[in-house]
Amino acid sequence: MAGSGWTDSRPLSPHLQIWKYHATMAASITHRATGVAMYFGSFLIAAWIISLAAGPEAYAFVKGVIQHPLSTIVLFLWAVAVMFHLANGIKYLFWDGPKIGFTPGVASGVAIFNYIFAVVAAGGIFAAATLLA
Repeated sequence: MAGSGWTDSRPLSPHLQIWKYHATMAASITHRATGVAMYFGSFLIAAWIISLAAGPEAYAFVKGVIQHPLSTIVLFLWAVAVMFHLANGIKYLFWDGPKIGFTPGVASGVAIFNYIFAVVAAGGIFAAATLLA
């Protein structure tokens, strides 16, 4: 009430100094970060597609850039971001739709699984691409 003189010392909303860190919190933050990473990584994929349409010289240049070891690492991390965002997005579909997986143990387990899945799936994609190249 206005003018009552009473003040509440608690924060208006929970923040990082209050919450205990856990896997679900990390997965939520990572989900946002991978969304941003996918946005910027998509420019690399768009450049590759545009170079395909631009002709052999443009494609050869982009192919040389992509085959650089640093670019390969960036593409692998982009693939990890895509796979994590996919897996975490499916988790959110289960949370929003049938409301499954809200218990702390299940939520933490799924968050950890999503991290493992992202790295293994990206590794599988790169292994398949290497074998088919």
